[in-house]
Amino acid sequence: MHVLFVCNSNVCRSVIAERLTRAFAAAHGLPSLTAESAGTRALVGFPPEPLAVETIQGLGGDTEGFKARKLKPEMVDRADLVLTMTDSLRDQVGELAFGVAPRTFTLAEAHRIAKVTGAKSIAALHHARNNLAYVGRENIADPIGLSPEAFLEVGDRIAELLFPVLGALAPHEQTKLSGDGDRPGLVIAPGGPGPLSAFLAAQRRR
Repeated sequence: MHVLFVCNSNVCRSVIAERLTRAFAAAHGLPSLTAESAGTRALVGFPPEPLAVETIQGLGGDTEGFKARKLKPEMVDRADLVLTMTDSLRDQVGELAFGVAPRTFTLAEAHRIAKVTGAKSIAALHHARNNLAYVGRENIADPIGLSPEAFLEVGDRIAELLFPVLGALAPHEQTKLSGDGDRPGLVIAPGGPGPLSAFLAAQRRR
């Protein structure tokens, strides 16, 4: 499962989600779970915001080698799942490529649908979308220019929404790729004492 995360500048929210996805895949032995990110108005070539770097590292990820990139249609085409930070960005992605709407959600939307329905596939998320339409906005605000506390809150929010979605979908997609349709889904267990494992454990206890 290849996931594309989209925000505006690609130096904060989407890179947090991308690098946490990579950390999740490494921690739970999911080599077929990959991620990239881009921005609709990207600061092309820039590194992540320093406070975003601190946030990612605090949650168990890293930002080595990252440079911001502008969103392009070919990125959308190769993604199995596109997760945006706002509903307006979701709509913009839908205009970039034909047939992308069924695999494009806001991160909060994907989390809500998966939580309510128990969906284990991208197709199941889409099929439940109309029945679970949400009147309102499901956006993650941009913390650029705000306090370190604001960055931490956004990082925690992204992790809180993202990890359950990955835990539901990634094992299913990995099973499909392996050709072993009878293999049970991954049972997520802490991978060690690091921040990522601690965060996941805390979420399970809620």
